[in-house]
Amino acid sequence: MTNLEAISKYQNIHMIGIGGVSMSGLAEHLSHFGFHITGSDKNESQNTKHLKELGLNIQIGHHPEMIFNADLIVYTAAIDELDPERQKATELKKEQMERSEFLGLITKCYQECICISGTHGKTTTTSMIACCFLEANLDPTIEVGAYLNKINGNNRTGNSPYFILEACEYVDSFLKFYPKTEIILNIDNDHLNYFKTLDNIKNSFRTFIKRLPKNGVLIANLDDINTREVISNMNNQILTYGIHSNALYTAKNITKTQEGYPIFDCYYQDKYLETFSLQVFGTHNISNALATIATCHYYHLNLSDIQKGLQTFTGANRRMQKIGTYHQIPIYDDYAHHPTEIKTTLESSKEIPHHKTWAIFEPHTFSRTKAHLEEFANILSEFDHLILTEIYAARETDNLNISSKDLFKKIHEKNSNCIYLKTYSEIIEYLKTHVEPQDIIITIGAGTINQIGYNLIKSEENQKS
Repeated sequence: MTNLEAISKYQNIHMIGIGGVSMSGLAEHLSHFGFHITGSDKNESQNTKHLKELGLNIQIGHHPEMIFNADLIVYTAAIDELDPERQKATELKKEQMERSEFLGLITKCYQECICISGTHGKTTTTSMIACCFLEANLDPTIEVGAYLNKINGNNRTGNSPYFILEACEYVDSFLKFYPKTEIILNIDNDHLNYFKTLDNIKNSFRTFIKRLPKNGVLIANLDDINTREVISNMNNQILTYGIHSNALYTAKNITKTQEGYPIFDCYYQDKYLETFSLQVFGTHNISNALATIATCHYYHLNLSDIQKGLQTFTGANRRMQKIGTYHQIPIYDDYAHHPTEIKTTLESSKEIPHHKTWAIFEPHTFSRTKAHLEEFANILSEFDHLILTEIYAARETDNLNISSKDLFKKIHEKNSNCIYLKTYSEIIEYLKTHVEPQDIIITIGAGTINQIGYNLIKSEENQKS
């Protein structure tokens, strides 16, 4: 059962930026438990529409008058002190709390908070673990960073001690949480606009591990060199997994189905545990599955429930997701926005029978593009055909003297089948006249680049009608 003592004094909660993935999930959880939730966002979205359908008072734009009856104002990291609603809250001396800090209070309410961390693969692994716990009828609460088919959304409110939570390292958000179990999938040099150096990222993960209680457990990827370094001097209970290492949980006898999905034998302490088959592509997903198996095995789930849970997971939204076809040409969408992630996208694409790959990449943030320019160029040049478009600014402004054209120049030196097109409409028209039967299309990026795929599909539907 859930003990809500840590947040019980806040009966009326106003949320600024409520349309975000995490914020909308929090709002739904809190509403389920009887809290009175209001919220605002600068744009309407599927999340805000969904919350309205649940009966919540959600307004678009700035509405300082919504602050008056609130016991607490929760805001996302993107909302600064000059926001009109925050200014009104300050004027009225209302308590204010950033989203991750408030989510941390909620994690205190669960006896078994399972935090999935790592630079890459958090959403997929969180989803895999969630599917297994659901298959075992353990009624978990779930907070994941993408739409998950099995729960018809990005969150689920359970009535058990289990809270399965995607724990992001950006701006040290995960250092606000109170985990009982931590999973570290990998540690890479991302979010350098905040962390500045890889060493700072490692230190952040070390601090995260120290948040484990004495009876907690750390589950770590022994294949990842940075993770190995971080856990080397820790005194916590550690369960390790890996494909290419001498870990407690390992994958052997790896084969593929006709569709290209992995099958492998899992060994625990060098003893055969069970055979598992996946419904997602790539070696990286075998690693994610091992993290899932280690977690679920620690919690004494039946192996059959773990098998079924992994088989029912067909991919998280925007993770090498097949969204449809254009004249029988498959269209995939992937959230990858870091060179390491794009490498796994490339490897996954090779598992799909096809002739040529058309990758459309939208760089995400100026700082990331500048910090990893050479790495982006190296991996993106390996696609058969590549189309680059404008940088998706997200939370940033263009003050770093970097553009997609800089990336284009470097890629074009390695692969002449690379073009730069500024607008989505130009890209769509180009694809219509250049892709051929047996090709595949992949939109890549954390912004809105997936609109290209959906608009292509829609254009064919309009032709037929």
